[in-house]
Amino acid sequence: MIKRLRKKFIVISIAAVTSVMILLCAGVNIANYISEFSKVNNTLDTLTVNQGIMPEPAEKETPYREHVPGFGQNDRRFEKETPFMTRFFVIRFDENGEILKYNLDKIAAVELDDIDDYAEVAYERGEGRGYEDGYAYKVTKQQGGEYMAVFLDCHREINSAFTLLIVSLCVTAFCIALICIIIILFSKRAMEPVIESDRKQKQFITDASHELKTPITVINTCLSVLEMEVGKQKWIDKAAAQTEKLKNLVNSLVTLAKSDEGRVPDAVRFSISDAVSETIDSFSDFASEQGHTINADTEKGIEMRGDEYAVRQLVSILIDNAVKYASPGSEIHFSMKRHKKGVEIVSSNKCENTDAVDIPHLFDRFYRADKSRNSGTGGFGIGLSVARGICENHKGSISASLKDDSTIVFTAYLSSLK
Repeated sequence: MIKRLRKKFIVISIAAVTSVMILLCAGVNIANYISEFSKVNNTLDTLTVNQGIMPEPAEKETPYREHVPGFGQNDRRFEKETPFMTRFFVIRFDENGEILKYNLDKIAAVELDDIDDYAEVAYERGEGRGYEDGYAYKVTKQQGGEYMAVFLDCHREINSAFTLLIVSLCVTAFCIALICIIIILFSKRAMEPVIESDRKQKQFITDASHELKTPITVINTCLSVLEMEVGKQKWIDKAAAQTEKLKNLVNSLVTLAKSDEGRVPDAVRFSISDAVSETIDSFSDFASEQGHTINADTEKGIEMRGDEYAVRQLVSILIDNAVKYASPGSEIHFSMKRHKKGVEIVSSNKCENTDAVDIPHLFDRFYRADKSRNSGTGGFGIGLSVARGICENHKGSISASLKDDSTIVFTAYLSSLK
């Protein structure tokens, strides 16, 4: 249980850190992208308003509104170096896409042979914005019916955004890896209070079980001697029944404590097909007395390495649980077949009051789905907890589900141990 809890702690912690780091990385890159290309769009707007000419920076004493048409008085988008850092070219064409005029004075990477291709892109796009080969462009319709397309070189912004993306991803991956290592290394220390509490709990259960076995045995012996002297009495029978019930509870607690230790004491190779079939047969009469029949389908010839006694106990728990809680006169279905490197065991039965069944808590200790049948069923609510421990000790799992809102299905997976 402690290993499972530690793994869950590590997984949740790493998932939380990873999510935060990814969101932070995404936020930084999105903000940078918006900032960079907002500047690109603003520059395109400025060039378009000024008919494809880059305005000189405004002097401090000159209102910007008067210097650059279309912008506010305090707008400082452009510094004195901006005209020299901005690379662009302008193409004018008519309604048929025929080039009327072009200006390549502010660009060196574009040659005359490229003009036709860019003019065709702008013509097909029509009025609006777009991107082509690392150039952002804006097409506007001018007076007289001609069109003007301003192409702005964005390679620097794209490279800057890409560089930030690569750097941020590397830093994020490094930080996540570093934090994962720290979490794994210190998770055991973080779990120490839980480990100590669990150890004391197991020790208490073991000690209390051993201490209770002696008085229970003495009481049983005394009841037997008393019955020999005075004959059968209903009071003696009731006391003996309760003593037997207490003995079963102690044994169940010991079994549960051992299953929580996470190890299989006797791993041997055995025929699980025979073990399951024999266990089912031993419950046939008990099921018939309760008005149920067991429809078993077990695959023959399957062997595995594990704890045979524990596997038989698992099957017993599932069948006993099905018999006790199955709807009156209903049939119990039980199957076992190969699954990967182990087996799959499935038990299903119709059940009344399925609305009251809390599936996630079925495997909790002392949990009962039907509170009204505590005395009738004779169980303690820890059988399924023991079953889960047996499955986990065999590197498997067990789950429960509702089918057709009236049938409860338990599915257990067991793997062969090395």
